[in-house]
Formats: sequence, C-alpha cells, structure tokens
Amino acid sequence: MSTTTDRVPVEVCKGINGLEKVILREVRSSAEVYLYGGHVTSWKNDHGEELLFVSSKAQFKPPKAIRGGIPICFPQFGGQGNLEQHGFARNKIWSIESDPPPFPTVNSNKAFVDLILKPTEDDIKTWPHSYEFRLRITLGPGGDLMLTSRIRNTNTDGKPFTFTFAYHTYFSVSDISEVRVEGLETIDYLDNLQNRERFTEQGDAITFEGEVDKVYVSTPTKIAILDHEKKRTFVLRKDGLPDAVVWNPWDKKAKAMADFGDDEYKHMLCVEAAVVEKPITLKPGEEWKGRQELSAVPSSYCSGQLDPQRVLQTS
Repeated sequence: MSTTTDRVPVEVCKGINGLEKVILREVRSSAEVYLYGGHVTSWKNDHGEELLFVSSKAQFKPPKAIRGGIPICFPQFGGQGNLEQHGFARNKIWSIESDPPPFPTVNSNKAFVDLILKPTEDDIKTWPHSYEFRLRITLGPGGDLMLTSRIRNTNTDGKPFTFTFAYHTYFSVSDISEVRVEGLETIDYLDNLQNRERFTEQGDAITFEGEVDKVYVSTPTKIAILDHEKKRTFVLRKDGLPDAVVWNPWDKKAKAMADFGDDEYKHMLCVEAAVVEKPITLKPGEEWKGRQELSAVPSSYCSGQLDPQRVLQTS
C-alpha cells in the first residue's frame, strides 16, 4: 500500500472488540472501514467532525450488524425475501483484495481499499449461488467518500440469480426536525409504513415530523440533505442505483431497538442509494456495478443550485 512523506493514506489495524479495520486518510479528512460487513463506520471532514451517525449502543460483535455508518444490503433489501433482514453481506467478514481486476479510477486517489466477499460452503446453503462482490471505498483529496460495488455471477450451473441492494447510509444531523431533503420532489414512492402502497411526493422538499420509511423509485442521480443548524449540505450522487430509501425510526421504534439510543433518532437520517423496486438479475459471467459518492459542502449550496430535472436530463 502506498505511503506519503507525512501520512499513511491506508492503514490496517484493530478496531473495537479486536475487529480488523482500515483507516483511509487524506490531507483534509479520514474514513474508517471494518472488514466485518465491508462497513464504513466513520467519515470525518477537515475539521475532524464526524459526518456519519453510529449509535452509541452499536454492537461490534458478529453476527450482529453494526448500527450506523454505511451497512451494505445484499442480496436482499429489507425483509422482502427469504433471507435475514437486509441480507447477509453486512454480517460477513470481507477480505482485502490486493490485486483486483482493472478498475477505472482517478490516479490522484491514494486513500482507497479494495474489499471482496465470496460465499463459503455454509453460505451457499442459505443462498445457493456463487458470486464475487468487489467493493472499492475511496476517500478523495477533497474529502469526498466514494463506494463502488461490482457484483458478478460466478455460478457454474448456468443459473442466473436475482438480488436487491442498498448503501444504507446513516447521515449525522444536528436535529431531524431542522433537516430537509431536496431532489425527490414529485417522485413516486412505496410507503413501507402503509404496506408498500404507492404514492407521489408533493412538490416541496421533504421534512420530518414523525417516522418515515419510504422507497423512492426512478430517482435523480443527485440528492441533497440540508442541515440548517450545522450549515451543512450532504450531496449524494449515484450511478446504477435508481431508487432512494429515506428512513428515520422516530421515538417509538428507536426505543424498541436494543442497539439504538432512545433519543438518537433526532441526530440521524438514512438516505440510501438502492435497487429495490426492480431487482437485478445476472446470468453467469455477468456483472452489475453500483456507485455512490458522498460530499459535504457549506449550506450556501441551496435550493436554486439543485435542479432535479436538469440532473435527470444530463445523467
């Protein structure tokens, strides 16, 4: 792994409970990735401020998934299927891949790690398919965080497989009541609180006054999360991920979760780049790619600069 004169851009070390983690460092920022789950648990800006939410009650103990950060949901999003909630990728130990296949990348990025997940014999009893899941996590020189997933069907029996997917990103916010999401106006969504019934979002930015669990479908490639109190805007850009999940458990559900503080719902919001409505099917040898890029900018970046229609036309 490459080094510079003043800092090591990639460091492998022990984290909580002795679990292995990778620290990515850039001049102005840092990120941490646990091999357990291929799970990003920290993303800090140039002021050392944490941009992701991880619950104070998160359990870093397999097989329990880590509550917060960026869990990887594969091969099943949510509970719609025969597998455990959100599939198994977030509960597996991934490996660092030192020599991945060719991967188009910006040459200036030194702070990145390539992870790979393959099924064990036991895994195939649960989900009878062979696959290679490659995940590149990159911290850009400007502090942007990029996750690129490549999933390949390596079945030798000629069988295709089908999956749903999400980057289940937990953003850290000052106060959920002061946050709004732009870019999903007038978009159709499936409401998980109303038996996945389909509705159309109104023409205003999304604000929060109670529990929300919605899958927005056929969404723009760019979504913004504006945090008034912190004077910060998160910009989520995505490719190959047509849907966007918006989730906050609010007070009752928060209290019912053992690994989530009673009042922590006030300081987090999940906006997830996903493939949910129309699952992906891969034939043997075929590969799917889904990419998410996160950036945090001063909130002078506001409504007028985010035009969903323009984004749709140029994407």
